[in-house]
Amino acid sequence: MFLINMKQILFDTNFILTCIKNKIDFFDELLGEQILIPEQVIDEIKRINNIYSGIALQLLQKNKFKKIKLEKGHVDKKIIQYIKNKPEIIVATLDRELQNKIHNKKIIIRGKKKLEIQ
Repeated sequence: MFLINMKQILFDTNFILTCIKNKIDFFDELLGEQILIPEQVIDEIKRINNIYSGIALQLLQKNKFKKIKLEKGHVDKKIIQYIKNKPEIIVATLDRELQNKIHNKKIIIRGKKKLEIQ
């Protein structure tokens, strides 16, 4: 598979944890796509320390994804900055404020069970 045909999807913390809560395996759902997860998102998941964060960390350990490093600062602001000149990156977020500030395509959870690109 050529990288040019592969979609890049950047995940935020809330999206990952909501997928876990709703028993959605986003790695399985998005098989063949390149999943981007910022180091800061992984750090946030570790700090949350609940049953969903534990399962999320296990899922991340078992699957392949590209870990990216954002600049220091508020994660949502740094996600906006990271994708600013990268319209091809799809952002997986449920954060309304973040959704309103970005112009890239987004992945949301529809009906608590289905991932959908908007």
